[in-house]
Amino acid sequence: IGLALVKGMALTLRKPVIGIPTLDFLAEALPVQEFPLAAVLQAGRGRLALVWYRAVKGRWKAQGEPQIITAAALAEQIQEPTLVAGELTPEERELLQRKRGNLLLASPALSTRRPSFLAELAWERFQAGRVDDPVSLAPIYLHVGEVIPS
Repeated sequence: IGLALVKGMALTLRKPVIGIPTLDFLAEALPVQEFPLAAVLQAGRGRLALVWYRAVKGRWKAQGEPQIITAAALAEQIQEPTLVAGELTPEERELLQRKRGNLLLASPALSTRRPSFLAELAWERFQAGRVDDPVSLAPIYLHVGEVIPS
C-alpha cells in the first residue's frame, strides 16, 4: 500500500522514486566485517526472510536474492564466522546463540531498522542519478507457499 501511494504521488508530481530493499538499510547500519552477514526479517509462520552480504569496498553488498529459511536451517548453514542481524524472536536468538563458534549475533539495538540509514542510502543513490521508474518499481514478494525443511 505504501509503495502504491508513493508511486501515485511520484507520477502525479513528476518526482523521482528510489526503491531500497529493507534488508539493505538494515545491513547499512552494521559495522562492516571481514566475514559474511546474514540479515533477516520475520516472514511469518516461523520463517525468516534472509539476504547474505559480503564486505565489498568497505560496504555490505548483497549476495544474491532474498530467500525464506528457518532459524534452525540458518544455524546449520553457517560454517564460518558469520554476523547475523535482524528481527529475531527470543527463541530464535537462543537457538542461534548455541552455534557459538561461528555465529556472531548482533545485539537487538543493532538489528533495528533505522529510517536514517534508509534516507542516507536513498540520498546517495539520488545524487548518483540512480532513480527508479515509478511505473515498473515493484515490491519484492517472497513465495508464500514455499515449504522449508526444519
